[in-house]
Amino acid sequence: MCVVWGLPYLFIRVAVEHIAPGPLVFLRTGLGALVLVPVAVSKGQLRPVLARWQWLLLFAVVEVIVPWLLLSDAERHLNSSLAGLLVAAVPLIGALIARFSRHGDRVSPTQLLGLLVGIGGVACLVGLDFGGLRVSALLEMGVVAIAYAVGPVILARTLSDLPSLGVIAAALSVSAIVYLPFAIVQPPDLSRASTITSVVVLGLVCTAAAFLLFFELIATIGPTRSTVITYVNPAVALALGVAVLNEPVTTGMIVGFPLILAGSVLGARGSRPPAQPEPFGESVGDQPAVTRT
Repeated sequence: MCVVWGLPYLFIRVAVEHIAPGPLVFLRTGLGALVLVPVAVSKGQLRPVLARWQWLLLFAVVEVIVPWLLLSDAERHLNSSLAGLLVAAVPLIGALIARFSRHGDRVSPTQLLGLLVGIGGVACLVGLDFGGLRVSALLEMGVVAIAYAVGPVILARTLSDLPSLGVIAAALSVSAIVYLPFAIVQPPDLSRASTITSVVVLGLVCTAAAFLLFFELIATIGPTRSTVITYVNPAVALALGVAVLNEPVTTGMIVGFPLILAGSVLGARGSRPPAQPEPFGESVGDQPAVTRT
């Protein structure tokens, strides 16, 4: 997951050079839905999800419809590496949600310390380079981080007993329908090979495959601890941004990134809460259902 969700920042940055954010989200969600919906239907995993459409719609809005548009728009003004580093704020927000929630899956003091160290790294990352950043793009990334922290909680609390393949197939379909008018008004320019490659990778690898993997991760370690992967995602985003797009390594990155990695180590440590198995839904293929603790 750390690798797969470290990739989108590079490919979004490349794609938004020639495709507006709205049409890009349509292509990404539409391609993912095109692949996953037939599989979900053939396995009978879509119908049970539709019966809980209100929660499905909320999950789609929080996890896909809002953050993917804002992220794509922000990357028109931010380097891909910086966008990836800013998403490292997700674990802290997830920890705060857990602290003020009556549900389980709460972080330990050691994990909370790690989250605070990590967010300190994000503060250094933004603060030391603030002069060259656009405030509106930073605000968009803030909303993205909040949405990414809330999405797994909605999933775990309201949809965890449903087939994971059906949930994501339906959520992507709803999102594609929402952004279809954007693609009609502003037809995407797919005349360049780099743009086509970016769209395909975003739709197949960073969307269809990534969500299935993420659902399995939530089922294994819970929604709060699963967000710790966003501490390692920035390493992939930073490396790709510098190596592929020749993006600069700034003072904020040099100071903030080690703190983010240190926070990752601490945030992933600590005792796990006692197991409270709950059905999470059927996994892909013929494997047995998994449980969330």
